[in-house]
Amino acid sequence: MTQVYAATELSTPTRYRSRTAYDLAAVHAVLDESLHCDVAFIRDGRPVALPTMLARVGKTIYVHGSSGGRFALLDGEPICVTVTILDALVLARSWMNHSVGYRSVVAHGEARLVRDAQERLAAMRGLIDKMHPGRSDLSRPPTAKEDAATAIVALELDAVSLKTRGDHVADDESDLSGPYWAGTIPLSTQRGPIRPAPDLAEGISLPAALDCGGLG
Repeated sequence: MTQVYAATELSTPTRYRSRTAYDLAAVHAVLDESLHCDVAFIRDGRPVALPTMLARVGKTIYVHGSSGGRFALLDGEPICVTVTILDALVLARSWMNHSVGYRSVVAHGEARLVRDAQERLAAMRGLIDKMHPGRSDLSRPPTAKEDAATAIVALELDAVSLKTRGDHVADDESDLSGPYWAGTIPLSTQRGPIRPAPDLAEGISLPAALDCGGLG
C-alpha cells in the first residue's frame, strides 16, 4: 500500500492540482536527490529566503547555519522550505508555451531549533553524508566549540507536497503546422573529476568509497 502525506490547507496548491502528489516515497526521493533548498521566513516584517544544504532523516528536514545567524532565531517561527530539480528545458513553438520539466517539493511548518545532542549529531551526520555516502566516517567530527557555533533547524514534514511537470511540449493545435522547431533539452547535475586539495598531506590516498571511476 502506497504511503502518502495528508493534504492540508497549506500543502494544497491553487493551480495545476493534477501535477500535485503526496506520495511519501516520491517526496523523499526529491528531497534526497537535491543538495540544496531555500528556507523562507519573515524577519522584521520583511520576507527572507536563504539558500542552504538540506538533509532528510525520516520525516524531518534539517538545515544548519551559524548559531549567531538568522537560522538560530527561527525556533517556533513559521517557515517554508522549497526544493526544485530542473529536468528539462521545454522549447515550444510559441513563447507562451515554453516551460521546464521539473520536480518540486514545498514544505510548510514551524521551525524547531534542535538542542538534543544525539539529534544534532544525527542531523550533522546526515548533512555530511548527503555530500557523499559515508563521508562522515571519513572526516573529523565537530569539536565542542564548532558544535556550539552551529545552529541546527528541523522542520517536520507535516504539510508537504510534490509538484511535477514532464518534458512534453504542449503547443496549441493551431501552432503544430507552423514553421517553428519544438523539442526538449534535458538538464542534469553531475559530479565531475575529483581534485585533491593542494595542501593534502603526503601519503593520503583517495578513499575507496570516493573512487567512483574518477567521479565524486
